[in-house]
Amino acid sequence: MSVTPAQEELSHSGLPLCEAVVNLAGENVLNPFRRWNDDFCREVVSSRVETTKALAKAIGAAALIPGSPTRGVVVRSGVVLGRDGGAISQMLLPFRLGLGGPMGSGLQPFPWIHIQDLAGIVCHALETESVRGVLNGVAPSSPGTSNGTFAQELAAALGRPALLPVPAWAVRALFGAERASMLLEGQRVLPKRTLESGYRFIFPELPAALKDIVA
Repeated sequence: MSVTPAQEELSHSGLPLCEAVVNLAGENVLNPFRRWNDDFCREVVSSRVETTKALAKAIGAAALIPGSPTRGVVVRSGVVLGRDGGAISQMLLPFRLGLGGPMGSGLQPFPWIHIQDLAGIVCHALETESVRGVLNGVAPSSPGTSNGTFAQELAAALGRPALLPVPAWAVRALFGAERASMLLEGQRVLPKRTLESGYRFIFPELPAALKDIVA
């Protein structure tokens, strides 16, 4: 469901009878088919901020005791790896053709998570009353994964080489300078609170995650 209809539905009808709400709204920041301009920036912000405001208002109105506190959990996900859509769908063709490789230097961190684990963390947060606040949705081994390592592991899972790096200037030309920095600089993220909360990852290691996806 797109963002605008969702906001309208919440404003007019409120929430249906439920015990929990999961907000997955948000425009894809790295959409290669959209140029990074003022209109797109506004869409990115609105898809997150305005939808969350509408949802928070609807949750408050639906509470059995108006104004009572609601347990909230925010899952900050890394690059989500799955069989359909997402980052992998844009990478598979060049890698299957033996044309894949790291972006830029390849040394930048590559925080990742298998889609089954992202869904698992969400379910864990819903079912565990003690879980609150922010959980990092990244695999335990992702802090040690660089973009170059990811490229090598994806190529290995496909039985192909990873010899052709994508130069930084090409990444900037495709995504624009601001978005390219997300891919060329990366961020080292640890799932410390996620593990402490009791969640056990299905795919903690990259090779097994990629083999599952490309099988």
